Amino acid sequence: MSEEMQKCPSCESPYGYQSGDNQYTCPDCSFEWNLADIANAEQLVALDANGARLQNGDSVVVVKDLPVKGAPKPVIKAGTKVKNIRLNDSDHNIDCKIDGFGAMGLKSQFVKKA
Repeated sequence: MSEEMQKCPSCESPYGYQSGDNQYTCPDCSFEWNLADIANAEQLVALDANGARLQNGDSVVVVKDLPVKGAPKPVIKAGTKVKNIRLNDSDHNIDCKIDGFGAMGLKSQFVKKA
């Protein structure tokens, strides 16, 4: 294992340490990342409802009620905070976990950076 440290993509701490093959962990915020995933995510650009650029690990707030088909609750209420998002290259360009709903995809146009 290498002793090389990497900058944390979530909190920007310079003390990210290697915890597996291309796997790193931040001692300050406990964020875990893979170097290959970070390289791919840096190419993705997602803007929130206000035009602010979103990044992996950001927290966002839903800006309007969003209907969810087949979920225990019929809508995600405006003002719901979502932590530790992941960007992807699809129509719903944010992957996240929401309390009471589980894992799901959101469109960046319906959230604002927290």
